[in-house]
Amino acid sequence: MYEPYTRQSLPSKEYRELLGSALCVFSSNNGFIIENIIHTSNAYDWYNLIDLESGKLKKSIADTISRNTGNKDIEILFSEIVEMRNRIIHGFRITSKQGEQILATKTRKKDGNIQFEITKEYLLDFIKKNEELSDMLYKYRGY
Repeated sequence: MYEPYTRQSLPSKEYRELLGSALCVFSSNNGFIIENIIHTSNAYDWYNLIDLESGKLKKSIADTISRNTGNKDIEILFSEIVEMRNRIIHGFRITSKQGEQILATKTRKKDGNIQFEITKEYLLDFIKKNEELSDMLYKYRGY
């Protein structure tokens, strides 16, 4: 598929909408995680936290949210989502077996360098996990 703003071929409009939605829900949750860390402890600063790579928020989450709740549910789900986000962001373009332009990715070397397609189902699962995380964060915050 082509659009007037680029000569490069693009995935379908639906696929691009899912990619955009995936980025938006992740960005929202990343900010909400930071907001909850700051709300839990004044030892943290928004400017420093927002500059961290998302995966590097894990210690701050453990020291605040996980400690305060007595469990690691939010920490674990956020880590899983960050890994999925990394696979999306570090993906590469391919033509799928169905002839569609999509992203593919691979796991890290330590995880076997396994390549797989970033399917619509993967993106929908990512969006759903972000919704679950958002619900957990709202509950934690007391809304």
